[in-house]
Order: sequence, then structure tokens, then C-alpha cells
Amino acid sequence: MLTREQKQEQISLIRDKFGRATSIILADYRGINVPEANELRASLRTEGGGDYEYQVVKNSVLRLACEGEGTEALVGHFTGPTGVAISYGDPVGLAKLLVSYAKEREAFELKGGYLDGAAIDISQIETLATLPSLDQLRGKLVGLLSAPATKLARLLNEPASQLARVVKARQDALSGAGEG
Repeated sequence: MLTREQKQEQISLIRDKFGRATSIILADYRGINVPEANELRASLRTEGGGDYEYQVVKNSVLRLACEGEGTEALVGHFTGPTGVAISYGDPVGLAKLLVSYAKEREAFELKGGYLDGAAIDISQIETLATLPSLDQLRGKLVGLLSAPATKLARLLNEPASQLARVVKARQDALSGAGEG
């Protein structure tokens, strides 16, 4: 049993995590054994590069941590066993991992979540999981930004290339006429 001080410390820690989080996804982990839960934690750590975490927290602690913190919308999901997955970086990557994990293990059920100051439901989490990740979006953006510069360089280089081909053709023509 936790002492009052330990509970307050845990509440403060959860509040801090929720305050720094870009997204929070809640799940019912009933039917998931310890090795499977550890596997989920490990995959979140590895795939998220340290930006994702998963932990099981008592609902009473979660309720107290959400009071007056802007995450009150989550309180309705604090029934039954609650696993909390938090992203401090790319929310899409976390959603992808959890949706995939839930599909592999029917016992693991997503409850809902929190993104950009608003509660999200299971269908929104699944939609979020279909979006491109932050790294993929950055790659596309870099490609879009560099494409015009590449085209411009080719366009500016083209007249010089054409002139060089004309000079070469003329040189070949003259040297061919002088041989004959």
C-alpha cells in the first residue's frame, strides 16, 4: 500500500508526464501476461527512440493526476485495468505501434486517448496510425523543397550544354571536311 507521500509523488510524476506528452493512449491490458507487456515496453522504447513509454497506473492516481490539468477528458476511460502509453515525440508512431500490437493480441484493447488538447476515441487512434510518420513527412517536405532547386539547376545548365553540343558538332563537321 502506498503512503500518502508516495501517492502524491506518483501523482506529480504523472502530471509532469502528461504535461510534456504530445499524445496519450490508454489501453485495457487484461489478458496480457508480463512477458508480453515487457515486449510492448521494449518495442516502444526501441521504435520510439526513447520518446515513447508504457506503464500501468492505478485509476485513482490517474484521476487525481488529471484534475485541473486539461486532461480531464481522459477520466471516463479510467475503468478496469489501465495501461498508459505516452509519446513525447511523434504521436503517429505511437499510434501505429499500439494499433499493430492490439491487432496481434486481441486481449489488448485500446480505450481512447488524448492529442493536441482534445480527447480522441479508438477510431481516431486507428486513423492516426494510418498517417505518415513525422520522419516520412520531413522526407517528403525536403523532397518538395529540393525539387524546384534541382529543376532550376538543370534549366540553367541546359543552354551551356546545348552550346557545347553545337560547338562539338561544328568541330566534328570541320574536321570531317578537312579529312576528305
